[in-house]
Amino acid sequence: MLHYVKSHFIAVQSRGTVALPADLRRRLHLDEPGVQIEIVEQDDGRIELRPVLPIPADQRWFWTDRWQSMEREVDEHVAAGRVAVVDGPDALFEHLDASLEP
Repeated sequence: MLHYVKSHFIAVQSRGTVALPADLRRRLHLDEPGVQIEIVEQDDGRIELRPVLPIPADQRWFWTDRWQSMEREVDEHVAAGRVAVVDGPDALFEHLDASLEP
């Protein structure tokens, strides 16, 4: 199995501040607001930095303005009672057939 390994050397400033390389920040989405980095100290003295995204990258679509607008639209329909709750696929098909009848 091949592993992707890329190493960077960064300077630690007097107050403990470090600056991560720009390509690394972009690739790992560390340039987004609210991102934190977990620091894990190993028994052997190694330090691991683990990115912690406030919203996992594979779920960011849900928080886009467009998607949230659609969510609000659905919430309005639910609040106005313009929804139907059915119990299983058979009931769903019956409901859909009934809604098509004149």
